[in-house]
Amino acid sequence: MTAYLTRRLSRVALVGGAAVAAMMLSACGNGLASGGGEQSDNGPIVLGMLTPLSGSSSAIGPYMKNGAQLAVDEINGKGGVNGRKLELKVEDEACDAKSATAGANKLVTEGVKISVGGYCSGATLPTLPIFEKADVPMLIPAANSNELVKQHKKNVFLINGTGVQQSDAALKFMKKVGATKVALMDDNTSYSKDIADTTAKLLTGSPALAGRESVTAGESDYSANVNAILKTQPDFIYWTGYYQEGGLIIRQLRQAGYTGKIMVADGSVDQKLVDIAGPTVAEGVFATMTQTPDTIQGAENWIADYKSKFGADPGPYSTQAYDAVRVAAEAVKQAGSTDGDAVIKALEGIDGFQLFSGPLKFTPDHTLSSGGFQILVVENGKIVLKDTLQ
Repeated sequence: MTAYLTRRLSRVALVGGAAVAAMMLSACGNGLASGGGEQSDNGPIVLGMLTPLSGSSSAIGPYMKNGAQLAVDEINGKGGVNGRKLELKVEDEACDAKSATAGANKLVTEGVKISVGGYCSGATLPTLPIFEKADVPMLIPAANSNELVKQHKKNVFLINGTGVQQSDAALKFMKKVGATKVALMDDNTSYSKDIADTTAKLLTGSPALAGRESVTAGESDYSANVNAILKTQPDFIYWTGYYQEGGLIIRQLRQAGYTGKIMVADGSVDQKLVDIAGPTVAEGVFATMTQTPDTIQGAENWIADYKSKFGADPGPYSTQAYDAVRVAAEAVKQAGSTDGDAVIKALEGIDGFQLFSGPLKFTPDHTLSSGGFQILVVENGKIVLKDTLQ
């Protein structure tokens, strides 16, 4: 049985018995309304998503929105959850704290029961207390700064691997390719600095930390930063920011004569990174990343379903957003309610629910037991799988 068929069966199980569950709830008089806003016990269960639809990371937003919508449509097509349909409401986080805060408040006002969004960690962090106050569990499919975990919010769960897990994967690959002097470059945002800080702490032997440099996001010329980092004479440079600046930095590193290895973190994994740097310049650039649709064995039918529905290829974080909705639905099903505390308890008890990244079981910190990071590489202008690190 292929992995894809296994997941299809999981989805059948997820919605199977919905009518029976609904009858039991009706007989017991157990309503499903809770959290922010007003929502009929018999109306749709509203899920909220914050994702960048504008700004420098806007290419990611449609992937997440479409992945989540595909899961909603599949679940609704099989009867919904506990006899109720799902509904997805999406707001723009723009990778901006102010925009994300406004979007989170709007979603709460509109009665969302579970949040299934969050891409930029710096924009996601200020939304945590908003959803917490409204008793809304959060299943975060992309944002993965350790700062999210350090908040110790009982309603926050990460579907993506953490910054610590990403740094561990980066170090493993650096050692594997024989790096000796590693330079780190970040954009001083919560996500980017977190990975750079964590990786720096690991570079205590061989490879060693050659130097660090922080840039200002949104600029067009990073030559001063590039020259500063090259003075440390690294043979491996790890950029931990986003693709807009990453593409420029890669190009300017090569223009300055750097011939060593370059790797980027997951916030830079998008075809636009290659477009900005230029296919020839980006050739051979590595990346730390969790699964993307085209690196998942057995996902061909899922990709075809996505393309058929949305008329475009799926991209980074589309599968994580898809899984966030499925996990939300599973938790509501097991809880028999959309009450926040009941859903949180159900999430904590999930053991073995099949995701694209593998069987799900949350740690006590509400993170994935296994981060699932692997190494991608730019080959012939495309980002493809290089090393699973298994």
